[in-house]
Amino acid sequence: MAKTKSAFFCQECGAQSPKWIGKCPSCGKWNTYVEEIISTDKVAAYQRDPSEKKKALSPVRLGDEVSETTERIQIADNEFNRVLGGGVMPGSVILVGGEPGIGKSTLMLQIAANYPESGVLYVSGEESIHQIQSRAKRIGLKADECYLLADTFTPDIIKISKKLNPQLLIIDSIQTMRTDRVESGAGSVSQIRESTAEIISFAKNRNIPVFLIGHITKDGSLAGPKVLEHMVDVVLYFEGDRNNIYRILRTVKNRYGSTSEMGIYEMQQDGLISVENPSELLLSGRAENLSGIAVGATMEGLRPILIEAQALVTKAVYGTPQRSVNGFDMRRLNMLLAVLEKRCGLRLGMQDVFLNIAGGIRVDDPAIDFAVIASLISSYEDIQIPVEWCFAGEVGLAGEVRAIPKIEQRIAEAAKLGFNKIFVSANIKSIPKSIKGIDIIKINKVQTFHEYFIK
Repeated sequence: MAKTKSAFFCQECGAQSPKWIGKCPSCGKWNTYVEEIISTDKVAAYQRDPSEKKKALSPVRLGDEVSETTERIQIADNEFNRVLGGGVMPGSVILVGGEPGIGKSTLMLQIAANYPESGVLYVSGEESIHQIQSRAKRIGLKADECYLLADTFTPDIIKISKKLNPQLLIIDSIQTMRTDRVESGAGSVSQIRESTAEIISFAKNRNIPVFLIGHITKDGSLAGPKVLEHMVDVVLYFEGDRNNIYRILRTVKNRYGSTSEMGIYEMQQDGLISVENPSELLLSGRAENLSGIAVGATMEGLRPILIEAQALVTKAVYGTPQRSVNGFDMRRLNMLLAVLEKRCGLRLGMQDVFLNIAGGIRVDDPAIDFAVIASLISSYEDIQIPVEWCFAGEVGLAGEVRAIPKIEQRIAEAAKLGFNKIFVSANIKSIPKSIKGIDIIKINKVQTFHEYFIK
């Protein structure tokens, strides 16, 4: 009879303890330790196939060429290629997380149906084959080389994958997978860790890219042990509001590219549609002859995006002034309000302030500060900002407008969308002369813009 032993694992971070404890010393969460049975005498469920070539266990110089291909696979989705850094890398393991119902399975099914290489295996542990086929039919997908499998046992999935030899493997979702290496239930820390390890070993040995769909917890982090994010090569978050048609794909970790890229999708009845020009789409619903609206130029990776900042400043009639923000950092808004009150003399202490970034996008780029300042001044003075004006600059505590990187791309994007004025920092050393059709206004302080605006 196989010897077994039990251990307690934190369901938040995966920390192990020989006994139950109330508070996890690793992540600080309470009541997250669960007892799991670990088999000590079982043989590992997944073993290397003898037919596979074993890599030589000898060191290789950094400058030596390797025989493995590093050419990326270009899929039909340009937004997905951009987020991954130029395409899918063979042998990479990509984890895609997001809230329930946000469209993760739909996105993966579209990628499977449009994958350029023949032979894709889509494994679902949550839906039946009939449900997947119904969704594919509803959004108009047809793919003769996309195979479906409804199973949750990792060794069997790997065995079938070896026979089929697919060019892409999709697991939906990793929390439903289980292996006989451990005896705990599916979704536990041990099962997620061991199942992921088996899939990664298979992907690296066969040089096959793998997509893992992951659940997230109520606080927005990926469910399962934190080591899961360390094991995979790429971590993507699929975000969005159910009341909004736009979905955002962000890179959190990428061993093969930048982590500052972002892809935007539009949820339609026939699936997720890539948004090739997000600036034009996000500004399409702009209203004219209204105060408190300003357009700022931000960067997401290598892509310039123009977004709309909407501000409402009104007298507080319920006592304590309110501060409400959507898509922007609350602490940074408080800093900008203090700058306006100190440097421009605006009495905002007894004013309610509401700020919204249109389109459901969250912005972390400091270059949007100037647009936020402009929208606050416009709402406070109740004067409309001309729709042909754009802003790009970071605002410091002294009220100075600071220079920002990649100003040429921002100006070019504004000129392309028909803006005839862009306000930038006066500290920019060189302004490109090749951009025509737009006037570049240099501002050194927010006081200067305030005086310029209320004239």
